[in-house]
Formats: sequence, C-alpha cells, structure tokens
Amino acid sequence: MSDKIRDFAALHIPGSPLILVNIWDAGSAKAVAAAGAKAIATGSFGVAGAQGRADGEDFPIEDVFENLARILAVTDLPVTIDLESGYGADPAAVGVSVARAKEAGAAGINMEDRLPGETELLPIGEAQARYRAAADTGIFVNARCDVFRGRDAANDGDALVAATLERARAYADAGAGSLFVPFLLDEACIGAICEASPLPVNILRGKGGPTHQRLAELGVARISHGHQPWAAAMKWLAGQARQVFEGAEPDY
Repeated sequence: MSDKIRDFAALHIPGSPLILVNIWDAGSAKAVAAAGAKAIATGSFGVAGAQGRADGEDFPIEDVFENLARILAVTDLPVTIDLESGYGADPAAVGVSVARAKEAGAAGINMEDRLPGETELLPIGEAQARYRAAADTGIFVNARCDVFRGRDAANDGDALVAATLERARAYADAGAGSLFVPFLLDEACIGAICEASPLPVNILRGKGGPTHQRLAELGVARISHGHQPWAAAMKWLAGQARQVFEGAEPDY
C-alpha cells in the first residue's frame, strides 16, 4: 500500500469526517486544494458534464485517465476518482480499469453497485465480486450502495437500513475501505447505518439535509458533495451570461 493510499484511508474517521468538495478538472482541483482540502475527489457527473457528456460511463475511459493525469499533475494531495460502475463488463475487466487508476497515482476510487443505465442493483454476490476485483489492486475502494436511491426512507427506513447493512458486510468482506450511501438525508437511518456498518460511512451532503456538523455527530466518516459544486458553478455561469446578454453588467 502506497503512502498516499494509507494517508487517504486514515482520513476516514467516524465523527470527524473527511469532507470532499468534488471537482471535475485540474483547475477546479487547484481551487479546492487552495481552499484547504485534505484530499481531492472527482465526481463523474461533473467530469462528464464539463466535457458535454452524460453521466453513466458515457465519458470514454481514456479521457477519464487523461483527466486524472492532469489533476494529479497539479496537486500533491491524495486523489480519489469516481469510476462509476468500474468501467468493466465483469470483475476481471473492473480489475484492469481500477489497476490503471492505481498505477496512474490515484489513492482511491468510487464504484457503484449497479451498472450504467440500470435502476436495479446488482445481486449482492455479483457486486461483491466486482468490489473484490477492485480492492485486490490495493487501492482504497469507496463502495457505493444505492439501496436508498428512489426509495422512501420515512416509510421504509428499517428495511432499507437492513438491506444496506447486508451489502455493507459483503462489501467489507470483499476488501472495500468505506461504504458510500447516497440519496439519504434521514438522520435516524444515517445514524443506524453508522452504528452498525463494518465500514466507515460516506454520506452525500444534500441541501436541506443534515449539516456537516450533524453528520459528524451521527458518526459519518466521509462527506461528499457530488455533482453539486459543478452544478452550482454552471448555474452561476449561465446566470452571469444571461445578465450580460440582457444588457446588464456581470457580478464579477
């Protein structure tokens, strides 16, 4: 295990979470690093969107690694890359893609438990095999678990927590370093998962949801901002352009 991977893993502390303001290119990486980041994380939605592409592995893998190389060239911080579903049709192919990320210098990856364009999660055994192939490369694997995606935590929280923890145990056995549970803002569910998960828990910060401080109190070990920084930047840009084209001066 390289020093960068070891250092990155050590940043995942329940109750004192690593905060990741996700970036999309070398320029945004420099800006976030200069603001005081402890690590740099790409978000696949923003990376693809910045190139006019769609999320869901529509951004070619060669471009993914070219973008990663440019990011690594401008920061000495640990860099974790969003590899979506692993860019591989089977575990062996996933292992090849993830090994490339590690060899390029990435400290970690984010990987999903459903395939591009699919709404259903992979069967646990199939997802576990893909995570094992990724973890066997030695890189830090943030295992995304989409159990809460499109579901109602208020009504089905207990069942969804149980399903998440079942997958957490399987992904931990596969060698994952952390568990990413996006689309979840319910404090009771977050707290229950943090308390029982064998892996440190990563939560996607959401507007109107628990604050960073509250997520820390619930036992979260990593907080991601996902596509939100890119989306906010694009909304600001479009708004400023609209002001100019309508005859006003921009705010900058």
